[in-house]
Amino acid sequence: MKAVSSFLAHDREDMTDFERALFIKDLKKYADEYFETDGDISLEVTRSDGGFIVCAVFSARRIKTVKRPL
Repeated sequence: MKAVSSFLAHDREDMTDFERALFIKDLKKYADEYFETDGDISLEVTRSDGGFIVCAVFSARRIKTVKRPL
């Protein structure tokens, strides 16, 4: 029964507000490593035939230089 409820928990139509805020917080942390961001991140999750289309949009003042590891 636990496997069935676990399976069903992954098949839903939308994220909760808490999950959305947590994802945006995590995404902003990584975006800030590559960009000098300017403002909030907009997130849109749309149902598609293959699952979901996830689109995150944010403004950036510049792209940071990333040094390659030696």
